[in-house]
Amino acid sequence: MNKKKGKLVLFCAPSGAGKTTLVRYLLGEFDNLEFSVSATTRPKRENETDGADYFFLTEEKFLSLTESDGFLEWEKFYDYYYGTLRSFIEEKTAEGKNIIFDIDVKGAENIKKEYPEASVFFVAPPDLEALKKRLIDRQTESDSDLRKRFERMDMEMEYKDKFDYVIINDNLEEAKAEAKKLVKNILSTEV
Repeated sequence: MNKKKGKLVLFCAPSGAGKTTLVRYLLGEFDNLEFSVSATTRPKRENETDGADYFFLTEEKFLSLTESDGFLEWEKFYDYYYGTLRSFIEEKTAEGKNIIFDIDVKGAENIKKEYPEASVFFVAPPDLEALKKRLIDRQTESDSDLRKRFERMDMEMEYKDKFDYVIINDNLEEAKAEAKKLVKNILSTEV
C-alpha cells in the first residue's frame, strides 16, 4: 500500500506578529503535524536547541549547501542566512508526515512555487504600531536588529493578500481558534 504524501502548512508574518506562537500552539493540538526545522547561520539564542529550533550551520557549510541545491528556499537577511533543507522536507513528506513551517514571506513564496498544493497562512498584526511595540517588549533583539526588522515590515506586509489565508492576530485566543479550524480542515482534506 502506498503511503499518502504529507502536506505542507506554512505560517509567515512580519517579526512579532505571532506566527511562532500559533505554530507552537498548533503543534500541541495536532499529533499529525511535525515542525519544519530551518537552517541558519545566526547565533543560537539561550533558549534554543540545535536540531529542534534550527539547524545551526557555519556560513561555509550553508553556502556549500546552496551550491548543491540543498535548500528548497534560502535567503540572507539580518546579516545571516536562513533556509529550508530540501532533504528534510522530502524525507518527512515521503513518510506521510505533515509539515508546519514558521517561515518568512519570501521563503513561503518560494516553497509555494515548488509546492503549489502547500497551504500558506499570513499572520497579520492589528496594525504596525502594535507590532513594533511587541518586538520592543519581547527584548530578544539588539537595537540594530530591531531597526532592520522595522525596515522590513512594509515589504512583508505587501504579501498579506498573496497567500491562501490571512489571520489577523488582534486577539491571540481568537487567532488560535481560527488557525486550528483551518488547519484541521486542510489536514482532513484528501488531495
